[in-house]
Amino acid sequence: MSPARPARPDWRTLAELVRAPAALSVPGDVVAGAAAAGTLGPRTPVLAGSSVLLYWAGMAANDWADRDLDATERPERPIPSGRITPGTAFGVAAGLTAAGVALAGLAGGRRALAVAVPLAGAVWAYDLKLKNTPAGPAAMAACRALDVLLGASGGRLRSAVYPAATVFAHTYTVTALSTAEVHGSTPALPAATLAGSAAVAAAAALPARPVGRWSWIPAALSGWYAKRYGEAQLKALEKPTAGNIRASVGAGIVNLPTLQGALTARAGAPLAGIAVAAAAPLGRHLAKRLSPT
Repeated sequence: MSPARPARPDWRTLAELVRAPAALSVPGDVVAGAAAAGTLGPRTPVLAGSSVLLYWAGMAANDWADRDLDATERPERPIPSGRITPGTAFGVAAGLTAAGVALAGLAGGRRALAVAVPLAGAVWAYDLKLKNTPAGPAAMAACRALDVLLGASGGRLRSAVYPAATVFAHTYTVTALSTAEVHGSTPALPAATLAGSAAVAAAAALPARPVGRWSWIPAALSGWYAKRYGEAQLKALEKPTAGNIRASVGAGIVNLPTLQGALTARAGAPLAGIAVAAAAPLGRHLAKRLSPT
């Protein structure tokens, strides 16, 4: 008698595998890059969709690569809990990667593929080799920077270096914090990331060009980002337990749209910046139902 096949994972298990709510932090990368490069237009949402697929692929690949470690440290995750098989998780990651790269090619042709392919490679390199090394935070930050450049791939790439570097710096702080979200840390780690995120907020606050009566928007959105992310880091600084560190990581993820919105407004697209930032409160609400970390 052959053994019974495992049940297909339900939608909630798949959503947990790919950290679905955290995807709200992704489209703003592409929008910020497109705004800086002067290419905001009909293809921008398609490139943002490509970026989301690659992000979800990275989350699934991360769980596949960490399945043995998660069995000890996070047994509630989909693979160690038995709700999804390792093979299925790997298949989801591979399929989403292929779909993300293909969608980028359809939207932006060779120029988009020239960014999407290295982005996909960087995502897998982080998950499989670099995450638990000293290069881990920089590798993850590079993925986000490439995400910004994907949005700019149809225009002036050099114009998008500033927002890409700013998102890189933010992502570095979040990833550095994530290294301590299981066992906690000393106050030195949140102190360093808090200083880093303050510098990031300052960098995004000043508009790159005159935007008239909308010139206050980059500063306002940067201040909102600094407050929401900073408050979580201050709690971790006062008491650097695993729970507080994990909350800081979550705050860094769900409040990233406010930073992306500031960068978009800074590039001369204030209304698009406000629209991007609007994803932050929705992300915080969804994070209460499904963890983004």
